[in-house]
Amino acid sequence: MICMYLLLASTLSGTAPVMLETVDIAPVWSGHPVGFCLYTHKDIQLAAFYDADRNMTVAKRALESKDWQMVRLPEQVKWDSHNSIVMTVDDKDHIHLSGNMHVNPLVYFRTKEPLDIATFERLPMVGDREDRVTYPKFIRGAGGELLFCYRDGSSGNGEELYNIYDPESRQWRRFLDTPLTSGEGERNAYIIGPVKGPGNRFHICWVWRLTYECETNHHLCYAASDDLRKWYSGTGAPLTRPITFSAADTIVDPVPMNGGIINGNTRLGFDSLKRPVVSYHKFDRKGNTQIYNARLEEGRWAIYQASDWDYRWEFSGGGTIIFEIRLSGVSPHGEGTLRQTYTHKKYGSGAWLLDEKDLRVLSPLKLPPAYPPELGKVESTFEDMAIRRASDSGTSGESGVRYFLQWETLPQNRDKPRKGAPPPPSLLRVVKMKGAE
Repeated sequence: MICMYLLLASTLSGTAPVMLETVDIAPVWSGHPVGFCLYTHKDIQLAAFYDADRNMTVAKRALESKDWQMVRLPEQVKWDSHNSIVMTVDDKDHIHLSGNMHVNPLVYFRTKEPLDIATFERLPMVGDREDRVTYPKFIRGAGGELLFCYRDGSSGNGEELYNIYDPESRQWRRFLDTPLTSGEGERNAYIIGPVKGPGNRFHICWVWRLTYECETNHHLCYAASDDLRKWYSGTGAPLTRPITFSAADTIVDPVPMNGGIINGNTRLGFDSLKRPVVSYHKFDRKGNTQIYNARLEEGRWAIYQASDWDYRWEFSGGGTIIFEIRLSGVSPHGEGTLRQTYTHKKYGSGAWLLDEKDLRVLSPLKLPPAYPPELGKVESTFEDMAIRRASDSGTSGESGVRYFLQWETLPQNRDKPRKGAPPPPSLLRVVKMKGAE
């Protein structure tokens, strides 16, 4: 039984990564979690966050220095955990930043001078469909071009739009002449990706959601593209943009509403034969929540159950909720096997080894800790505080070295204000480490 595997997995240990350095940045808002951004570029490092007074702030340092230059931008976060910050650097070394939006007008800043955070300017992009923006992402296209994608609309009525940036003219324009996905006024797609997989092909998966209530998520879907313009189903059939719910060829698993699937908790992975695997959870026949892995096999999706838990995660309503179960995608782990990790409210955290032939669980898997153990203890004495981390969206080019941000906050609160005094600010740090991923 998988429940026994979970218990055993909790007793296993591995070689921990090594912490090379920590650098304090600033005290930050800790009343609720919201995504911060770290971007390492050549020999500099940029961090974007909400400071102790909730102000959107950008900090910059040289990698060899512990001294930060700081600038506040004219934005303040309230209580919405959707309002993450994203950041990138273009080919001319201008910094781009977006964030603090949940069905709000576009918030976009760009530096006037290369790598000079004192020259941030607030700007529009294309000037159209920028009034109800959520989930901003900067990505690189097949040719390395800088793209920006976001949802225009809201839960139950949203479309996914893509822009492209010209570093010579410093102008944005539409990359796609239609939305990538459209709920046609009745639903919207919650997309994971694009993920660049084997062979530099892009992959996305998504669930459709009918309303503001998260229990209305339904139908797990998938598409792939070589250039982010032309899209194909798992069978290889070309898809018409915008991709809508009527595109039945995209369906991986027709999970119904109230079926135990939720947006933000689907994952893309690949086996050793470069086949995509979509990982997710839903209710089993007994009504318990289980992890499943769906693999594209000869143009068809084969679905395999991984867990066998006696626990049902019942979720409903709107706002940012606390996930009781989380999972990773699968990845190769030696000849003939794959690995997958998870966290569970009842059974804790762990990993298992999967047989690549049929994706059944073979055994618990010993993996090294993802982060240095000495960073795993909450420093705040305020009740219910938890550690938050943000991985590096850029790269320093240092072999085997990774950077990440760490700070502490209270849990999500359905995007509603909390009663009583907020916790004291926590300290935001950047950590340099070497070791396990």
